[in-house]
Amino acid sequence: MMIINKIALALAIVGCVNWGLVGLFDFDAVAWISGGAGSMLARIIYTLVAIAGLWCINLLFTRDVDYIGEGA
Repeated sequence: MMIINKIALALAIVGCVNWGLVGLFDFDAVAWISGGAGSMLARIIYTLVAIAGLWCINLLFTRDVDYIGEGA
């Protein structure tokens, strides 16, 4: 699997966990870690997670054959 796919999946997982925390406990971990939802760091993290989620869309349409020779 390409490294960019792994990074995108990791960031998408971070987003999923964060949304789960928001939904279940009304706790935004990204905002808590970065000093508030409106901070520049939080906005950067949210943007990176959004880009990663969009990147992961291409994984839905990638055939398994495309990974031959990449250790998958």
